[in-house]
Amino acid sequence: MTTDDNAPGARMAAEIAEQPGLLAGIINERQEITDIAAEITVEPPRFVLLAARGSSDHAAMYAKYLIEVLLELPVGLVSPSVTTLYEAQVNLHGVLLVTVSQSGASPDLLRVTETARERGARTLALTNTPGSPLTEASELTVLIRAGEERAVAATKSYTCTLLALYLLVDAMRGGDARHVREIAATAEDTLSRCGGTVEHLVDRYRFVDRVVTTARGYSYPSASEAALKLSETSYLAVRAYSGADLLHGPVATIDPETAVLSLASEGNGARAMHQVLDTVATRGADILAIGSGASEVPANNRIHLDRTAEEVAPLLEILPVQRLALDLAIARGEDPDQPRGLAKITKTL
Repeated sequence: MTTDDNAPGARMAAEIAEQPGLLAGIINERQEITDIAAEITVEPPRFVLLAARGSSDHAAMYAKYLIEVLLELPVGLVSPSVTTLYEAQVNLHGVLLVTVSQSGASPDLLRVTETARERGARTLALTNTPGSPLTEASELTVLIRAGEERAVAATKSYTCTLLALYLLVDAMRGGDARHVREIAATAEDTLSRCGGTVEHLVDRYRFVDRVVTTARGYSYPSASEAALKLSETSYLAVRAYSGADLLHGPVATIDPETAVLSLASEGNGARAMHQVLDTVATRGADILAIGSGASEVPANNRIHLDRTAEEVAPLLEILPVQRLALDLAIARGEDPDQPRGLAKITKTL
C-alpha cells in the first residue's frame, strides 16, 4: 500500500487504513445512537422505509435485512422518483423513514425526506455531514463520524454507516452491542492479513474483463458494494446478483472467462450459496470466496475471515474487497482516487 500522498490511490489507501480506528470510535460513542433508538421505540413504527443512493443504498439494503430479521418489521426501499418525478402523495403515518446519505446533500433524497415528514412519517437522517440540508430536514439524526472522505470511492464512510445502522437496530431490539465490541480489532487483523492474498489475486485478475459478484442474505449488500467498487475504480463490467437470482437465468452467461466473487460468511447465507457455486463451478468460472465460510463453498481462491455473528460479517467482508479494488485499479494503470466522470458528491433529482 502506497504512502506517497501524490501516488495513484493514496487517498483511498489511507482511508481504508483508517477504518479500524473509526469503528472503535463509533463503538465508544454509541450512547448517542442508543438514545435515538430509545426515542424511536417509545412509539414503534409499523413499517420502515429506507432512502439512499450509491454505496449508501447498499448500506440501506443491509439495514433492510437487519430490520426484517432482528426486529421482524416490514421494510421497503424508496424509489425517489415516485416523489421527485411523479409527485405521489403517499400516506406515511406510522412509518419510520431512514435516509442514508454520506453527504446529506442529494436533492432527491432531501425532497423524499421533506415530503415524507409532511405526509406523516417520522424521519431519521444517517449521514457523515453535520449541519447538512438532510439533517435540517429530518426529525432525528445519526452522525456516522467517518471524518472527511477525500477519495471518490467510498470506503470508510461505508463501513461506518454499516456499524451505525447495526448499533441502531441492535439497540432497538434491546441489545448491548456484544457482537461488535471487538469489531475494530478484528477489522485491523483482517486488513493486515489479507494483503498477501490480495497481491496474488491482482496478478490473477489483472486482465479480466467480466466479473460477477454474488451472495445471499446479509452478505448480498456486500456483493452489490463489491460490484460498485470494482466498476468505479477499474472500469470493469461487473454485475451483482443474489445467489438465488443468479440461478434464474444469468448463470447462462458465466463461462471460463468470467471471474466470480462470492461473499460467504458462516451462517444461513453461506449455506445457501453451496448450490449456487456448485452450478457456477460447472460453468468453468474462476471463483473467489471471501468470508468466514469461504472454506465451505467451491472456490479456486479464498480469503478467510474470522468468524463473527452472521449479521455483522458485512463489516469485515468488504475490507478485502476494498483492497482488491484499490490494488487492481493501480495494476491496470488507473488512479482510483480520480475515477473518470465521477465526483465525490453526486446530486440527482
